[in-house]
Amino acid sequence: MTDAMALKEKDLADSKERGNYAITVVGCGRMGLPISCLFSDAGFKVACLDADPYVVSQINKGITPFIELGLSQKLKRNLKEGRISATTDPKEAVAKSNIVILTVNTPLDEKKQPDYSSLEESCRNVGLNMKRGTLLIVECTVGPSVTETLIKETLEASSGLKAGADFGLAYSPIRATVGRAIEDMTEYARIVAGINKQSLTAAKAVLKTVTKGDIIEIPNLRTAEAAKLFENVYRYVNISLANEFAQFCESAGINYFQALRAANTQPFCHLHKPGIVGGNIPKDPFLLISEAEELGEKLRMTALAEKINDDMLKHAYNLVKDALRHCDKPVRRSRVVVLGASYRPNVKEARGSLVPELVRLLKRMGARVSVFDPYFTYKELRDLGYTTEPTLEKLAEGADCLLIAVGHNRFKRLSLGRLSVLMKKPSALVDLAHVVSPSLAANEGFVYRSLGIGAS
Repeated sequence: MTDAMALKEKDLADSKERGNYAITVVGCGRMGLPISCLFSDAGFKVACLDADPYVVSQINKGITPFIELGLSQKLKRNLKEGRISATTDPKEAVAKSNIVILTVNTPLDEKKQPDYSSLEESCRNVGLNMKRGTLLIVECTVGPSVTETLIKETLEASSGLKAGADFGLAYSPIRATVGRAIEDMTEYARIVAGINKQSLTAAKAVLKTVTKGDIIEIPNLRTAEAAKLFENVYRYVNISLANEFAQFCESAGINYFQALRAANTQPFCHLHKPGIVGGNIPKDPFLLISEAEELGEKLRMTALAEKINDDMLKHAYNLVKDALRHCDKPVRRSRVVVLGASYRPNVKEARGSLVPELVRLLKRMGARVSVFDPYFTYKELRDLGYTTEPTLEKLAEGADCLLIAVGHNRFKRLSLGRLSVLMKKPSALVDLAHVVSPSLAANEGFVYRSLGIGAS
């Protein structure tokens, strides 16, 4: 059987039967490659299709282009067993596949409008090469309506086939976080919707081979697209509320984190931690806002959350300025060491990080800024455009301020006493991630400021 749009669960009951089906995963980045390896583990023959020759070359050598827990072992094992390969050629991959999974990223343009050009080009390449009976599962995060308009129409125009009749079309968004992608993809419930009942049934059968979580059937594509965006916008708005509360607590002499823990003992209260927000979370509200504008609607709270969260970079600068002022030092000509370059704690991923903007702001105000991150080598940080040194101790020599921008667990074990000896007295410590004890910082002689904790 090769007609994937007619698949049922019994057709994929074991790995031997799955070996009769080939899958192309379009876009082999942070989410696409883990997805590819999970389907390879399940017994499918998988082609990783990516436009970047370097990424393709690395995958075919068994080298993951990024660090992701458990991914390297899965890739090497499936390469050895001949179940996975990578290519830049759509014809080579798609024409031989029964199932195509889209994991293409949607960036924002300079006006913060979604740029679907890469997704559209990928759909065109798929349509030109796919055969009748193919099942296509969209796993990208997109605005509500994009699957049944841009994606469907591009596939139909380039293939000459009709969605629902000649090929299956379903939507099932990725619900995973960098650093634990494989675990999340395996354990989390999967949302899935299809253009018709047959597409939904086939997509469920495929997804059940790689997930232990529930399959949540959604009645239509738009609702499934909206559900994914609502998840992330909820978090984004919640973080903006946390950021607003944190700034209030600083002025009121309150420890926000103590208040958060107490408040969250109420079952219906789910306050988040404050901070500068990087990654895809700040992007997704604009996918929803753009769609709302097309309908003449205004998402006022979402737009306000974006403004509050954007202002956190300026607030971070003000914390540095205040800490240095209490050291009788101006920001201009002060040496500030920023700890963390990743977009979130405990991962090696600079893409989506707001640290470059924070560094630019500090430099614009006259500070001399360097960056340290234990997940990146000296050369990698230099290649990212940062001033740095091989060790944190070397950076701390003569520095005026340590600024913890990313809450890596390793920063919780900093030797503050040793760093304090190396720094220019009096010295400041500004903690945006709440990883250092205020009392410990004070005991080591630092002027301490933290997001959400009032100055003592």
